[in-house]
Amino acid sequence: MSERIVNHGSRSIRRTPVGKDGWTVDQLKLLVIEDDSDQRELICGTLEEYFGEGTTLGVGSRAEAMQQDFTKFDLILSDYNLPDTTGMQLLEDIRKICDTPIIMVTGENVGQTAADAINRGATDYVVKFGDYLFTIPLVIQKNLTVARIKRENQRLQAELQTAICEVREKNAQLEQSLARVEQMAATDPLTGLYNRRHFSKVIDQMFAEAQRHEKDLSCVMIDLDGYKQLNDTFGHQVGDQLLIVAGKVINANMRRSDVAARYGGDEFVLLLPHATVEEAYQAAERIREQFKEASGAILNRDLGVTMSIGISSLVGGLPPHAEQLVAQADKALYRAKEQGRNRIVRDLSNQPVAA
Repeated sequence: MSERIVNHGSRSIRRTPVGKDGWTVDQLKLLVIEDDSDQRELICGTLEEYFGEGTTLGVGSRAEAMQQDFTKFDLILSDYNLPDTTGMQLLEDIRKICDTPIIMVTGENVGQTAADAINRGATDYVVKFGDYLFTIPLVIQKNLTVARIKRENQRLQAELQTAICEVREKNAQLEQSLARVEQMAATDPLTGLYNRRHFSKVIDQMFAEAQRHEKDLSCVMIDLDGYKQLNDTFGHQVGDQLLIVAGKVINANMRRSDVAARYGGDEFVLLLPHATVEEAYQAAERIREQFKEASGAILNRDLGVTMSIGISSLVGGLPPHAEQLVAQADKALYRAKEQGRNRIVRDLSNQPVAA
């Protein structure tokens, strides 16, 4: 684009039109608010010589100015003294509507006035003195550049904020996905209880916490009586239904702090923190009775499937480690099977023998 020479008396301004990142004649719109018609015409003429014809609109009062859509202007020049208000008041009125750059133009060369104007929202200040007409286009160009940079920064900040929100959303989705994956990895898909792998992770922690706080920890081993024969007789679909019902019954009788897992096949294991053998026995008895009734509805038989259950506890058996606690419950379960099934046997290996 070619340069253009604009004459102002004995001085001249060499203007190079700004490219795609700045103003263009077709786009630039300037509002000049000046009550003196001669001054207004002179300012508008100067600006149109510099920025191009059709870039300015001149008005002489607040009333005329308030009829304009300030958001459609790239910059506003306002006189300090107007017939129907002060430039400061008009500045405040415009600032309530938009953030279009405003340059105050006045004949008063008072520093405090300039400071007040800037504090109330003006972007710059020009004094009508000497060759101020030479200064105005340069001040406008500077403020247009600053405004463009500010808009670009706001756009970039908005894009950055959007990107941050998107990243946070993606992270939240990822965390949810990971949580679901972890839940799936820890859960038996058929019964909805934890699997043996997860149980092996939590039992050491729960055992150590019980020892550290000198609290009891009960372990309950459950086995469905005659499950293999039932599975062979009625089919795997019915067998799976029995396991699903067992999982639901067990889960319904668990506290929030308890852990229940499918240990393998038709065997289940429960951990009940802060529960004595007797408290664990009561929970196990509810599970045994409810499962017998629920399984009877599946098989359409008066007598449902029974459970054999073994119980051990940290206080009752004094196991040296978590695996031994499970082993003691498993041994009690084996005795329940030997004694005729459909019963609960407590491990009382550490209890004193009655005289």
